[in-house]
Amino acid sequence: MPSQPSNSGIVTDVASGSREIPESQRADGSTRKAIKIRPGYRPPEDVEVYKNRTAEGFRERSKRAGIPGVVGLKDDKADQPSAASNKNAKRREARKKAKSAGEGESGNAPDVDQPKPEEVDPEVEREKKARNLKKKLKQAKDLKNKKEGGEALLPEQIAKVIKINELIRELDALGFDADGEPKAKSEGGDEE
Repeated sequence: MPSQPSNSGIVTDVASGSREIPESQRADGSTRKAIKIRPGYRPPEDVEVYKNRTAEGFRERSKRAGIPGVVGLKDDKADQPSAASNKNAKRREARKKAKSAGEGESGNAPDVDQPKPEEVDPEVEREKKARNLKKKLKQAKDLKNKKEGGEALLPEQIAKVIKINELIRELDALGFDADGEPKAKSEGGDEE
C-alpha cells in the first residue's frame, strides 16, 4: 500500500519500505515505467528549504506598516499618551491661549505661564560684542604675523587678515580701542 506522493512524486511502499516513482501516462498516450529510488536519496524538490527568520522579516517588512523589527506593539498603548507628550500638549495649549489673548488684549493673561525674554542691558551687550570682535582681531593679527613670517595661508585666513581695519573700526564705534580695551571716558560720563 503506497503512501502519499512527495513533491517529486516519490511514493513509499509501507510493507516493503521501497521507494519509487510510479508508472505514469505521457501526453502522447505511451506509458512511463516505474523508477526505483535508492535508499537515502532525497531529490531537491523534497529538501526542506532553510528559512532565515531575519531574511523572512526583511522580505515581509513591506507588508506590515511601521518600523522594521518591531513586533507585538499593543494598540492600546498608543491610545495612552506618555507623560512627556501630556506636558508638551499642555504647553502648546498655553501658548495658543497666550497668543489668542495677546491678539485680543494687549498681553493681559496672568494665569498663563509664558516665559518672558530677559531684559538685556545694552552695556552688557556692547561688552559682549566687543569681546567677540577683540577675539576676531587677535586671530587676524596672529594670521598676519604668520603671513609675514612666510607661511602660506588659506583663502579664508587671508580674508580674516584683510578685515583687520574693519574690526578696529567696529571696536571704535562701540567705544573700545584697537586692543579691545574700553576708551577713557570723559569725566561727565562716569556719573550715571
